[in-house]
Amino acid sequence: MPAYVIAHLRDAAPHPEIAEYIERIPATFEPYGGRFLVHFTPHETKEGSWPGHVVMIGFPGMVEARAWWDSPAYQEIAPLRSRHIEGDIILVEGVPDGYDPTTTAKALREALPAD
Repeated sequence: MPAYVIAHLRDAAPHPEIAEYIERIPATFEPYGGRFLVHFTPHETKEGSWPGHVVMIGFPGMVEARAWWDSPAYQEIAPLRSRHIEGDIILVEGVPDGYDPTTTAKALREALPAD
């Protein structure tokens, strides 16, 4: 199943290290089959608040996403970002082809206490 790295990055002041990070990051995820799906593109907030930017990188699976995150190449450049941008970053597995959300709803209903 595909996996995704999703980052919610908040207000970053321009800095040369951020530019360097952006220039260097593709070379760190390409060996693991990663690619940008979303990168600092405009977004619309429909509920709640979402200050900052969204970045999303897709990978063939969680093994590749974890291997990229833990790789020496990525860990070498990560401080270029983290010194200047606050944010939250998650790795999450996608759903399989043909995913049926009614199966999840059924499991939730079965877990409800009996009336």
